[in-house]
Amino acid sequence: PGKVCIIGSGRGYDAVMFAKKGFDVTAVDFAPSAIDALRKLSKKEKVGVALVQRDLFTLIPEYLNAFNYVIEHTCFCAINPKRRLEYEELVKKILKPEGKLIGLWFPLDKTIKEGGPPWGTTVDEVKSIFNKGWIMEREEFPDLSIKSRDRREKMIIFRKK
Repeated sequence: PGKVCIIGSGRGYDAVMFAKKGFDVTAVDFAPSAIDALRKLSKKEKVGVALVQRDLFTLIPEYLNAFNYVIEHTCFCAINPKRRLEYEELVKKILKPEGKLIGLWFPLDKTIKEGGPPWGTTVDEVKSIFNKGWIMEREEFPDLSIKSRDRREKMIIFRKK
């Protein structure tokens, strides 16, 4: 199916799910405890996941044009909003041409002024950040959000031009 990068992978549930579906998964998280938990989970579930413990902003040049997909699920809201344009540039660089950023953007009901993490965002902000060199392919509120995130997160998929 292709190469997937899960940035800010946390404990790795998404990484394991994609690996079970046959994807070549690289999970990146800066926290040693998250990588350790993912190592244990992937071993328990008997799947291979490449584990990368480092700051996601240091993935270039090593991972330039390396992935078909980047999965965004609570990484964007964890980084300082002042670095969001840098985040967009990084994602663009690690994706192959025509690669896709599949994002579950959260929390949509919180302002940046309220502090973080998680730092709030809006659909308009996400679209404005990913407006150059990207094509928005899909936008919808997911049917399967957990109750505490219902209508507080939105899936938006962007394809790199």
